[in-house]
Amino acid sequence: MNAIEVIGLTKRFGDNVAVNGINFSVEEGETFGFLGPNGAGKTTTIRMLTGMTRITSGRALIHGHDIVRDTRAAKQLMGIVAETSNVYDELSAWDNIIFSGRLYHLKETEIQRNARDLLETFDLYDRRHDLAESFSKGMKRRLTLAMGLVNRPKVLFLDEPTSGLDVQSRRLIRDVIQDLARENVTILLTTHNIEEANVTCDRVAIINRGIIAGIDAPEKLKQTFESFQSVEVSFDAVRPGIVEALRAFPEAIDVRKEGDKFRIYTADPPEILASLCTLAQAQNLRPISVTTRGPTLEEVFVRLTGLPVDRKKEEGESDAGLA
Repeated sequence: MNAIEVIGLTKRFGDNVAVNGINFSVEEGETFGFLGPNGAGKTTTIRMLTGMTRITSGRALIHGHDIVRDTRAAKQLMGIVAETSNVYDELSAWDNIIFSGRLYHLKETEIQRNARDLLETFDLYDRRHDLAESFSKGMKRRLTLAMGLVNRPKVLFLDEPTSGLDVQSRRLIRDVIQDLARENVTILLTTHNIEEANVTCDRVAIINRGIIAGIDAPEKLKQTFESFQSVEVSFDAVRPGIVEALRAFPEAIDVRKEGDKFRIYTADPPEILASLCTLAQAQNLRPISVTTRGPTLEEVFVRLTGLPVDRKKEEGESDAGLA
């Protein structure tokens, strides 16, 4: 049995179709990424899967429990970490977790044990008696994640788990996600951070305008666009007109300057390498480094959605409405 099963899931807001008949499944213990631009339908999908938003049509099953018909049984299996931290500032870190545990009707001894373990895991135990209002954004995010894990869920929903966080908090949260996966916890996370999806997820679904444009393991998605390869080169000097000269290569699809390097997109890297040798000799240039590269997940994203990566969201800009 799959941990998550989504069948023809649709959500309409009036005439606007936010999610349009999507289908996918997530295996038990799998880390599954939902990747897409702003307004693509990521957050709306999670809100339907967790029973927070009414489903217009279709079905969503959590370990076989229909989220509409068997809501309580489905919710007992899940933990939810929303994009916006739901920490109570007037409570201490310890009391926030205790309160969350009581909402799940856990035994008091279990709540106390889980609170201690989770605060230690997220490096917050020494600050357990401090009010949450004194915490940094990264500390609040870590506390939010601890609150979402207090019931030891079988399925964890994470909406933008590392958005706008410092490096230490991002690494800690990624380590915890990997540890949970090893404990057979199923994780569904939404993210704008393509590199995060690439290193964290077993599979990713790329959604755009409410429709899934592609779904597979990150490396397999890259192989789908294997013809979209590139050669990266840097020279000991930059001559005027070098970009135009590179674009004149018959095998070049596109050329981009990236810092002190030039990236030449092509379906035929060996021919580009031969052309580079000829150009270097003709213009008395000395290549410092030359690297052939396959397509990145970012380039797959651009190809499938037709949109550039949202850099502002990667830097932590919050979402004003439903995604």
